[in-house]
Amino acid sequence: MGKTTLAKMIMDLHFPEGRYFNWDFDEDRQDILKKRWAGHNTLLVFDELHKYPGWKRWVKGVYDTVGDRHSFLVTGSARLDIYPRGGDSLMGRYHYWRLHPFTLDEIPPGISRKDAFLRLMTVGGFPEPFIEGDERTARRWRRELFDRVLREDVRDLESIRNVQLLSLFLDALRRRVGGLVVLSNLATEIEISPKTAKAWLEILERMYLVFSIRPFTRSLPRAVAKPPKVYFFDNADIIGDEGARFENLVASSLLKRMHFWEDRDGYRCELRYIRDKEGREVDFALFKEGVLEELVEAKSSGEEISKSLLYYANRLKPKKATQIVANLKRPYEKNGINVTDPLSYFNHFFER
Repeated sequence: MGKTTLAKMIMDLHFPEGRYFNWDFDEDRQDILKKRWAGHNTLLVFDELHKYPGWKRWVKGVYDTVGDRHSFLVTGSARLDIYPRGGDSLMGRYHYWRLHPFTLDEIPPGISRKDAFLRLMTVGGFPEPFIEGDERTARRWRRELFDRVLREDVRDLESIRNVQLLSLFLDALRRRVGGLVVLSNLATEIEISPKTAKAWLEILERMYLVFSIRPFTRSLPRAVAKPPKVYFFDNADIIGDEGARFENLVASSLLKRMHFWEDRDGYRCELRYIRDKEGREVDFALFKEGVLEELVEAKSSGEEISKSLLYYANRLKPKKATQIVANLKRPYEKNGINVTDPLSYFNHFFER
């Protein structure tokens, strides 16, 4: 569920004569390899095609041969993003979209915004556990996902000898959400080299399990080049308190919005954090085409405006400055800073 459901919805709504193929289904796999479909199939959906080792060369050949008669929708895991880095180029033949878990600006019918927030904080935003809404089911689903990614996807793409150590590395990151991740310290804890820790973090990022946010230092004389912060695409992956989970929810929701700006509109976007030598810190700084769009501070409780947010809002003059408080009762605005709750903020975030 997720990318497959979306692909079938697109076909049903806009390409009723299209045809769906799933690489995992034997008959579909044979039809894919033998290129068996009808001329009137205006859209051809190839699901899980990344499992075919020669998928990119195959797609290139099909597109160059019959691309004037069909549209193509190819879905798969993060490996669809990794493989294009080498081999036959698909440049100019495709447009890439990143599909994120559910967030507060994208809720299925029948689930209230309040219930959606609770589910995101407990079972996460992936469709199966989110819609089910059961924590036990979510834990089992997540364990199976980790096993599949670490033991199959990573094994197929990277020469990692000890998957068990990689699992420990991932768990260590799950406990550090919201804090600075010093890879040398983490390497010592796991008993691996700092070089290996850096390589493993990059692998987990390419697998779309985690994403790193690095400090913004340009034009800030007192800023410091601090280590990255690491967050998870799925909010329920966090091992920590409610504050860490809420900060991760805000981070993943902001990143989803920026990926949308990039994938749909072609903007270059960056998500950063700010911290200076005096310890003043703002959780998130959103940049579009190098311009500071917004400063965002995430807090699980408390109504007072963050002094660091106020300081940097006055210094950097962003278009917007926002403090999102998980349990805020009454939103307000003061000194140019909007203090609001997550339901109100993300309700309008999609329209920006």
